[in-house]
Amino acid sequence: MAEENSRSKKTIPPYMKAISGSLGGIVEASCLQPIDVIKTRLQLDRTGSYKGIVHCGSTIIHNEGVRALWKGLTPFATHLTLKYALRMSSNAVLQTAFKDSETGKLSPQGRVMAGFGAGVLEALVIVTPFEVVKIRLQQQRGLSPELLRYKGPIHCARLIVREEGILGLWAGAAPTVMRNGTNQAAMFTAKNAFDTMLWKKHEGDGQVLQPWQSMISGFLAGTAGPICTGPFDVVKTRLMAQSKSGGELKYRGMFHAISTIYTEEGLRALWKGLIPRLMRIPPGQAIMWAVADQIIGFYEKTYLTNAPL
Repeated sequence: MAEENSRSKKTIPPYMKAISGSLGGIVEASCLQPIDVIKTRLQLDRTGSYKGIVHCGSTIIHNEGVRALWKGLTPFATHLTLKYALRMSSNAVLQTAFKDSETGKLSPQGRVMAGFGAGVLEALVIVTPFEVVKIRLQQQRGLSPELLRYKGPIHCARLIVREEGILGLWAGAAPTVMRNGTNQAAMFTAKNAFDTMLWKKHEGDGQVLQPWQSMISGFLAGTAGPICTGPFDVVKTRLMAQSKSGGELKYRGMFHAISTIYTEEGLRALWKGLIPRLMRIPPGQAIMWAVADQIIGFYEKTYLTNAPL
């Protein structure tokens, strides 16, 4: 009996959550990088050069070639792999910390706080520096490599540090923290809710969702964040894209950027790139969770019995 009770209290270890998230991130990055490139170009477009998603994509292909739609893939894939590893493992650790010490249950508030904490951590440790490099690479236009300011992710990072200092890699950290914290609080909470509501899947019940079920839950869970955090994402992109080497900075910080964009471009500009974000993030979450749930489910069925996730 004691052995059975000990076995029932076992949980999926954080390192397995990290592995499942990182593998899901690799698949997601490879499939959805073009949407991210288009989103970034639309957010940086102040003059209306692009008429929409299709026009932006076709213009990039016509002027820069098909490979340009995968600009920044190396930092993007690396960033997603590390981000999901940190997100999934830190969320698991925080959920354990927020569980009721007597009942072992996680309250809805605890789930939200664990998700928010995981989002803040990933934003500061991984997301901000990788996205600074990715955005600087994506905003470059042209076919000739020798004419591009940044020759690759490593060269880009070195140049930023040399010209702007190490903190240059953390440009736009404040809106990134707000965006990622809110996103992950919503995503982890919504994913659990949709799993329960749609498939009667409860954490630790031993049930392994089919990939298509995980994709539906992940897709739905990934829709709320972009709508709520659109302004933070636009501001983050603008702050990360500006370089001190170009002279005086247009945006002095998160709140100054929000007010400047609103004054110069109108309220709708704060949600620029929302459609490509919705084209990328929900499908990305669908892909990631389809992979992650299978890995976690396999581990649970193979090594644990009724392990709470």
